[in-house]
Amino acid sequence: MTIDTNAAPTDILLIRHGETAWNAERRLQGHLDIPLNAEGERQAALLAAALAAESIDAVVSSDLMRARQTAQAVADIKGLPLRQDAQLRERGYGGFEGLLYSEIEQRFPREFAAWQARDVDASLPAGRNTAETFRAFFARCTGAILRLAAASPGTTLALVAHGGVLECAYRLARGLPLDTPRDFKVYNASINRFRYHPSDGRLELCSWGEVEHLRPAVLDELP
Repeated sequence: MTIDTNAAPTDILLIRHGETAWNAERRLQGHLDIPLNAEGERQAALLAAALAAESIDAVVSSDLMRARQTAQAVADIKGLPLRQDAQLRERGYGGFEGLLYSEIEQRFPREFAAWQARDVDASLPAGRNTAETFRAFFARCTGAILRLAAASPGTTLALVAHGGVLECAYRLARGLPLDTPRDFKVYNASINRFRYHPSDGRLELCSWGEVEHLRPAVLDELP
């Protein structure tokens, strides 16, 4: 990616999709295309209302349904077209997808243990969708965020994605190693503010976990 050192910074509202039925029961989604549930639709509407008065120049979402539905509510209230970018998808979990966390531990004890130990290069079992290591996933989704930001200097982007994508952006902005424990929450329909600095390609974290617009408290899916 070419860095334009004369370009203005890009502000990013990085948003996690609203709740799904699988979030509520702690069933891993990954690349499986699960829609919002009624609570998720309510959260998307509240999110859109909260952003109605904010300056947003473009709305881009993951191509998975739960992100698209959430992003569409924001795009509609802002009168903007919704763009999709598959590189903002959640991590591909292969054979883990569609299972409860308890089921993953029972069926794949070795892989589950490596996952929980944050082995960032550990392979996941094969499944309907391609599995990614955490390192490969981190490179994919942070690369997409930086690419979108660099292409839109001086603007504000609303990017609607997934819990894993938000975690990766947080780690990048804070300079956290990929194998350290996750000691921060990732909430459904939360607003998380970043600024991309083209002078050095740096992603700055400005605000994390804004959920005041949601009642009741939102769910945190990630283990």
